[in-house]
Amino acid sequence: MRKTASRIVYENRWMTVREDEIERADGLVIPFDGAGFYLVEQHRYAVGARFHEFPQGSWEAYPDADPLALARGELKEETGLQADSMEHLGHLYEAYGFSTQGFDVYLATELSQGTPAPTIEEENLRVEHVTVPDFEQLVRDGHIKDAPAWRLTASCNCVRSPSEKAPGQTSGIGAALPDSSQTSTRRDLAACSPLTPDTIRDHG
Repeated sequence: MRKTASRIVYENRWMTVREDEIERADGLVIPFDGAGFYLVEQHRYAVGARFHEFPQGSWEAYPDADPLALARGELKEETGLQADSMEHLGHLYEAYGFSTQGFDVYLATELSQGTPAPTIEEENLRVEHVTVPDFEQLVRDGHIKDAPAWRLTASCNCVRSPSEKAPGQTSGIGAALPDSSQTSTRRDLAACSPLTPDTIRDHG
């Protein structure tokens, strides 16, 4: 845990009340079982809609929690899954244009199923297993709008519509490229990789 800002919000001769802003461990887990990914679907109050996303979260009661322990805990809490292998892929910022919030990313494999233990806020959470092509379709259909998930998938699979796939590629995450950019980017499409744990690992 690290303090990033502090201010006095109330003070008299007997007491001082201070407001501190802190950074604490936050994590995102990509559970992969060889055939597809485990996602959670839940309602996000701020945007007023339900979306699919990878298991993620923080422990407000334990701001000094080890990032790996946090990742394992969030995975089990939200999905019931336990992973024999947890590979740290790196650290990302959520939206560094206006926030210092960051999080660690783990690839979870060698999975076994246990019992989820969602919090009160997660009572409406649903767990779903999707194949890689189905995951990519969820992105194209707008059911995955979580920025970290887009960062991890679009970076290694290239953002394109199905009609803009590289030769021989059977699936691709996509939004149609603007007409003005199609010519300049088309030559790079052949270098894009299919979405697999290895490409996530390389670009995470």
